[in-house]
Amino acid sequence: MKTVKRLPEGELEIMQIIWRSEPPVSRAAIEKEMEKSRHLASTTILTFLTRLCDKGFLAIEKQGRTNYYTPQVTEREYLAVESRKILDKLYGGSISNFAAALCDSGISKEELEQLRDMLEKGGL
Repeated sequence: MKTVKRLPEGELEIMQIIWRSEPPVSRAAIEKEMEKSRHLASTTILTFLTRLCDKGFLAIEKQGRTNYYTPQVTEREYLAVESRKILDKLYGGSISNFAAALCDSGISKEELEQLRDMLEKGGL
């Protein structure tokens, strides 16, 4: 598994936009999508993008006067690493403790069936 650092909230928001988009993604497209949830200054978004490139989450390609960004870490890879960290930190790495907490959380029978199907089919 790749070594992936946890992202601060603002950088994670940018990555979620990029993961939902068809790469490569321009800064203007990211800004437009970001405005649907909250407004950030162009300079702030540019700072986040620069940090994400420095951390290895994004590759940058300049085409004319426009920068385009392509993810270097998939959403699935990021979620896998973060999920493992949560499992280790909150549940001592115990799947059974996590499963018990899920059951106590009010997980529906349908969700349990989906999880069971994924486990049986090896889809995890």
